[in-house]
Amino acid sequence: MHRVGSAGNTAGSSRPRKEKRFTYVLNDADNKKHCAGINCLSYLNASASGTSEYLFTGSRDGTLKRWEYQNGDANFSATFESHVDWVNDAIIVGQNLVSCSSDTTLKVWNCLADGACTKTLRQHSDYVICLAAAEKNSNIVASGGLGGEVFIWDLDAAIAPIAKSVDAKEDEVPNGNSGPALSTLCNVNSSGNIVSTNGKSHGTGSKNMKLRGHTDNIRALLIDSTGRYCLSGSSDSMIRLWDLGQQRCVHSYAVHTDSVWALASTPSFGHVYSGGRDQSVYLTDLSTRESVLLCTNEHPILQLSLQDDTIWVATTDSSVYGWPAEGQTPQKVFQKGGSFLAGNLSFSRARASLEGSAPVPVYKEPSFTIPGVPAIVQHEIMNNRRHVLTKDTVGSVKLWEITRGAVIEDFGKVSFDDKKKELFEMVSIPAWFTMDARLGCLSVHLDTPQCFSAEIYAVDLNVTGAQEDLKINLAHETLRGLLVHWSKRRPKLGQHSLSNGDSSIGKDVSLKNLPHPRSDVDDGSENHANNVLPSFEFSTVSPPSIITESSSGGPWRKRITDLDGTEDDLPWWCVDCAENGRFPKENTKCGFYLHPAEGSPAPNITQGKLSAPRILRVLKVANYVVEKLVLEKPLDGSPDSTFAMGLTSGTSALDSSSRPGLKPWQKLKPSVEILCNNQVLSPEMSLATVRTYIWKKPEDLILNYRVVQSR
Repeated sequence: MHRVGSAGNTAGSSRPRKEKRFTYVLNDADNKKHCAGINCLSYLNASASGTSEYLFTGSRDGTLKRWEYQNGDANFSATFESHVDWVNDAIIVGQNLVSCSSDTTLKVWNCLADGACTKTLRQHSDYVICLAAAEKNSNIVASGGLGGEVFIWDLDAAIAPIAKSVDAKEDEVPNGNSGPALSTLCNVNSSGNIVSTNGKSHGTGSKNMKLRGHTDNIRALLIDSTGRYCLSGSSDSMIRLWDLGQQRCVHSYAVHTDSVWALASTPSFGHVYSGGRDQSVYLTDLSTRESVLLCTNEHPILQLSLQDDTIWVATTDSSVYGWPAEGQTPQKVFQKGGSFLAGNLSFSRARASLEGSAPVPVYKEPSFTIPGVPAIVQHEIMNNRRHVLTKDTVGSVKLWEITRGAVIEDFGKVSFDDKKKELFEMVSIPAWFTMDARLGCLSVHLDTPQCFSAEIYAVDLNVTGAQEDLKINLAHETLRGLLVHWSKRRPKLGQHSLSNGDSSIGKDVSLKNLPHPRSDVDDGSENHANNVLPSFEFSTVSPPSIITESSSGGPWRKRITDLDGTEDDLPWWCVDCAENGRFPKENTKCGFYLHPAEGSPAPNITQGKLSAPRILRVLKVANYVVEKLVLEKPLDGSPDSTFAMGLTSGTSALDSSSRPGLKPWQKLKPSVEILCNNQVLSPEMSLATVRTYIWKKPEDLILNYRVVQSR
């Protein structure tokens, strides 16, 4: 997950504080669709909404979406965006939509509003996996997570939970003993047992029974309206029906060939729809044990939701499918034929499948499809550190520019490795960001000060009107582009009070305070802030989302166009960079030695180590050599130890023939080649590229020069 927390300094500690991370997520051009698997479905009927019927979907892309269901179709209605990791479950509680996530939070939303989060609930210590609501109290919600905790929340009153239960390993209750009916909330542990909880004990869920039978993790549970019966689906491929009063399993159903991950029952609890890892949905009569293969999908099934005569199926794919279900009269499905008698042993269905007696699905095509966007499953950061090559679940290969947040080329279904080789550039730029595709899309992570280590010449970015020697810091301009909407809408109240306790933003380390090397070869454009350029421009049609940590300790996510300027918990270093142009000046220099090539009659023009920007081109080094060979001292009067040159189109840095008082040999303009490891270097190579691809040694770079002609 995206753990974006920061660690503060303890009193008296000399260890530098780890600043908050800044992440931005690149969204697909069609932002009305999910781009990763659908983990949960929740349905709101017209009588409850007062308007239309709505289907809510929660995805591994970290968002929820609302779909209006009318005239036999489901149309996009809204996006609910604030979670920063997978959405694992979502339920309707009155007029609220409650969701839980692997970011360890619960979030509350108004079902029919525009998608703004109204409350964030933080208490879990690990991923929050499941939710349950009390049938007779629309304010009470229970949440369970991987930390073994179950919390009970009063949505109207509580920021903190009103009760907590931890799954301790108490003595097990023997099967066969009578006990109270299971409440709406079931705590599912990894031992393959069902732990019954009693919602009457101060709402806390104290354990009072354990039901044994499954041999692997329990992945799905259903309880009938009376609280007497429970259905469970397990990774052991079995479905079991439990009588909670008797605390025993009354039936076992072997219909799947792999893990059962989702269950949905008819209103009477007489039939169950089941799906899972085998990509199949079965309909089973719980009384007669008759079962039929309803449909098959191309991906494992994560969630099922029955709505009248449609069963909505969510899978690891980003699309949602509606299949005919005959939910009111399921007998009609069996009348179509192809049914079989469910076994009671886990291997029976798998064995039947191997023997060639696998059932044929009743339905071949879904009635409805809510299409998604294929998720990114592979990515490679290109050497220029601006482009990223991706491959999605359907095999489409695309090239993204992360400083614009857009696809710049779609190559279609081609070989990812072949395209990566084709796009290879022999350039070396520092790794100024990290990246992952956990959400099905690209998430770019920036950490200070490392993110400010990459520079590039403005001319290489085709910046109109920029000086040829002007350097651009990639993180600086990226942050300016991402926060441009926030900056424009931010109230102008003078000095900004920083949410993390800093009283000033001036954290920049001045270049004047840094130790300088003894000799510099530069390009004359050290000051970035003096050259105000248009920031990198990100799309407003499919704007990126930013992720960071709030002042109260939890992360949040919001699209850059939705920032209203009141967000005071952005990292101070991002604000200082975007608004004031101040950021840590990372060491962007490259040390090297410059000597005449072996056998060359050219004199030695330098003493000791030289230093220059890593992005300095070999052409500028050649110009430096020409300058030293032609003149007794630099024309600008600076000492021999330093010299700043302007980039020119010729081989010489200046027109020495026009200078009066020069000796005849000084009026010649030699042509110089620069070598490394006896290889002549291209004038367009940077020092960093030479060091990475030609020198390939940990020692200081050694360059050689030789005069090839004079005129």
